[in-house]
Amino acid sequence: MSTVSRALANEIGISDAVRRDVQRMARALGYKSKHTNGQAAGDKRAVALVPLGSATSGLSGFYFGILEGMRAQAAEMGMVLDVRLVNEAVVTLDLIKKQMAQTDAEGVLLAGIDAWDGLVQWADETDSSVVLVNGADPKMQVSGAAPANFYGAFMATQRLIDAGHRRILHYGQKSRPTLLQRQRGFQAAIAANPGVTGTVVYGAECRTEQLLADVLAGVHDVTAVFSWNDIAAVEMLEGLYAADSPLVEGFSIIGFDDLPIAGMATPRLSTIRVDREAIGRSAVRLLVQHMDGERAVLQVETGVSMVAGETVFSI
Repeated sequence: MSTVSRALANEIGISDAVRRDVQRMARALGYKSKHTNGQAAGDKRAVALVPLGSATSGLSGFYFGILEGMRAQAAEMGMVLDVRLVNEAVVTLDLIKKQMAQTDAEGVLLAGIDAWDGLVQWADETDSSVVLVNGADPKMQVSGAAPANFYGAFMATQRLIDAGHRRILHYGQKSRPTLLQRQRGFQAAIAANPGVTGTVVYGAECRTEQLLADVLAGVHDVTAVFSWNDIAAVEMLEGLYAADSPLVEGFSIIGFDDLPIAGMATPRLSTIRVDREAIGRSAVRLLVQHMDGERAVLQVETGVSMVAGETVFSI
């Protein structure tokens, strides 16, 4: 009893391993300790690291929706959530530790930031709760909340196939597991439809304007493009109409995310709608589960839906 008491009060005289085990079991049992470092009993604190580049670029609408969902769910569950904008290109374990220490956080939400082995090891050793937001861990070591990327891509590709297209190009990215899921969904739809061929071109190897030039020149011999996101899709759409090419007739483009830019495009971009607020809410619920003692790695997918738009033509 004295060991448990010292562990819950964060007193000296016991090892860190025993302290973590006792506190983990207490959370799992729903025990609310009076020793909360000045906080009200049961309070939880977390920090959300949001990518600065995405928040200030064309993807700002995407992450704004996620952030709204996180904040709303945190408020509903009585969690104190601090949001910090960070440069996702230089996120390190030391940065995460510093942000958590500054906010006195027990858990961290990583928006658009993928896990790595060092992070996983540290989280396990310190019993820190980590959840990926708009992310997925192929190694199944870190929980995450993300849209149904595979099935959304399958849905988008199937729509092009149903419109009569038999030669389809996927303009994708391979920098993140979530984006590779979109490529796999595309490939699965192609494989499920005999007589349909698919081509994959990566944005890191071919800029949007070059891809459009190649398509207009007949390099890829395709009649439709499924883009990894709406930004690239709208860039291609605008370039296609600006070129005044005969290819415009019947050529189809479909995007992913349903960002505000998709609704601003003329014609209105056909795309896959992502419920961004639902992703944010799911991520906070996952984090709370882990802070309460859940040890299993959980992957939550939010369903997506089709936005008909005006850029898919039957041939």
